Amino acid sequence: MKRVKRRYLALAIESPDTISPDEFADAVWGSVSKMFGECGASQTNLSLISFDEQKNVAVVRTAHTTLNMTRAALATMTRIGHKPVAVHVLRVSGTIKALHRKTRQ
Repeated sequence: MKRVKRRYLALAIESPDTISPDEFADAVWGSVSKMFGECGASQTNLSLISFDEQKNVAVVRTAHTTLNMTRAALATMTRIGHKPVAVHVLRVSGTIKALHRKTRQ
């Protein structure tokens, strides 16, 4: 069995309202499943790694083969609940350590 390669995305969340980590995770999963269906969403192996409510920055993990699917689904997000939102990908990396190193610079 092959090992699953992963990619980590650093995301900037723009919203006038505060968003909880649970709301964000549900909205991302909903966006991916709405765009690609349940089968496509399960292939992404999507997971919320960290979420900073003060800086509005999140780190999401996905399979490397579905990176473009995840980026497309994130780009289509305009609302979380009744709150307007825009999600921007800051960086993509193969490891969390490298992602943190790249985003600090």
